[in-house]
Amino acid sequence: MPTLHEVIARYDPISLAEMDRVELLDRMDTKYVFGSAELPALLEVLRAEYRILEVEGRRGTDYRSLYFDTADLRHYHEHHNGHSFRSKVRYREYLGSGLAYLEVKRKTGRGGTDKRRIKVPAIPERMPAEHQAFAAATSHCADPLEPQLWNHFTRLTFVHRTRNERLTIDHAMRFTLAGTDRALEGICVAELKEARADRSSPFARLMRATGVRPAGMSKYCIGMIMLHPGLKRNAFKPVLLRLDKIRNAA
Repeated sequence: MPTLHEVIARYDPISLAEMDRVELLDRMDTKYVFGSAELPALLEVLRAEYRILEVEGRRGTDYRSLYFDTADLRHYHEHHNGHSFRSKVRYREYLGSGLAYLEVKRKTGRGGTDKRRIKVPAIPERMPAEHQAFAAATSHCADPLEPQLWNHFTRLTFVHRTRNERLTIDHAMRFTLAGTDRALEGICVAELKEARADRSSPFARLMRATGVRPAGMSKYCIGMIMLHPGLKRNAFKPVLLRLDKIRNAA
């Protein structure tokens, strides 16, 4: 089996400008979690269906995100408690591109996701008042927000050749805060982004064929658990057990 680098090198590229047609800020998201060792074989099967985002000759983008939450971790606990309407607030930087955004992702019930963002010069350590106002208006939470977690990862972005569909695959995930560093080794998180959920997606069909079912996994929540051992986590035990099973099978 070829290496991951060799497989993605054989994909046809797509530029950022071309990818604008499938921005999909208002969309249906479906997540899948599987082992990093499986990634080259999966991508080899999908090569005829998708193109890969290439920026300045590079395939794969390094990201870093700084998540913000209230002092009592309202956004974390809303997710933990299964609220249908919940939000996440983060700054995200595309390393090497000079691009950074303040983003608010809000679950809208029935699996829908609404993402709003504004461009920012850089990721601030503290959120300025105008950014707090944007986050309050879009997240429906007016409480002050504080930095909680840095997340670093590499993302591969694919666009279907004909369908209104994007696929992102994140790997090499790492979480840091105040000198503490934890790596989530051996795990890939794929997210299929569509205007509406459609079981005929080539990636969704491949996941079914390989026995990988849709499964939620919040990088923010898992990172918080890894950095804060005493944090309430009962609702996330199935996710944590699945991650352990994937890593042990590698």
